[in-house]
Amino acid sequence: MNTVIALTSRGYELDIRPGSFGEMVRSDNILNDTSALKERLKQDGYLYIPGFFPREDIQLARTEILRRLNAYGGLDPARPIEDAVPSGKLSIPRGGLLTQNDALLNIVFSDQLMQFYARLLGGECRHYDHIWTRVIPPGQGTAPHCDLVYMGRGTHQVMTAWIPYSDVSLELGGLMMLEKSHRQGKRLRSYLESDVDTYCANRGPYKYKNGQLSSNPVTLREKLGGRWLSTSYRMGDLVTFGMKMVHASLDNAATSYRLSTDTRYQLASEPIDPRWVGEETEEYAEKNRIGKIC
Repeated sequence: MNTVIALTSRGYELDIRPGSFGEMVRSDNILNDTSALKERLKQDGYLYIPGFFPREDIQLARTEILRRLNAYGGLDPARPIEDAVPSGKLSIPRGGLLTQNDALLNIVFSDQLMQFYARLLGGECRHYDHIWTRVIPPGQGTAPHCDLVYMGRGTHQVMTAWIPYSDVSLELGGLMMLEKSHRQGKRLRSYLESDVDTYCANRGPYKYKNGQLSSNPVTLREKLGGRWLSTSYRMGDLVTFGMKMVHASLDNAATSYRLSTDTRYQLASEPIDPRWVGEETEEYAEKNRIGKIC
């Protein structure tokens, strides 16, 4: 990966020398080879598939998201809507970006994607109903974490699909993976067994837990080993990975929003986390909480 700009994550400047930072491995060349996809997922913990979706389909969903952002006052009126430049005054009602957004739903719950996961997981699949929409303004990105701590009440064999709704340069701050971190289960056991919505009822009321593994991607990489992996994404790309893969994002050093979604898929025959199915799903909601005696 050739880059001359400084890259940061959570405000920390990353070491971008070859031994510390690298390019994600492309899997578009093996997309039709299910055995090869499964083997690469086993070895690397993720699949990066450029051009998985038709670019024009992603653009339709992007246009609708931007229309809603503009309606909620989130876009700079002095700039073209397509530039996605924040106004600094965004006010979105709960679910506002997704309600009736058929263009987006036709991507994240498409037959194309469901059939892909059926091949990858080896059977009929279902998806979580909840869609995590990321509207990331300039500034710090997402801290390192694993998805299991947010959605571990059903099967742990759940796959995340990360989909960008624009071209995402390194400057705009896309997804990054910690190389081979899906093999660190023993070292991360205590963290992976946690649940952001559980608490010790005998020690007081629920206190917010953000689920992050670390606030410092630099020292985390030094501790766990491997490289941070990322790339310059294109509209239409797909990245998928499992619940134990450590990931984060680069900081957004551009002037526009970075738009993306996270959605989840599993075998239909496996138990599902009840927080994320049904018409009324909400992150960090009181109804999600479970008090335990510790």
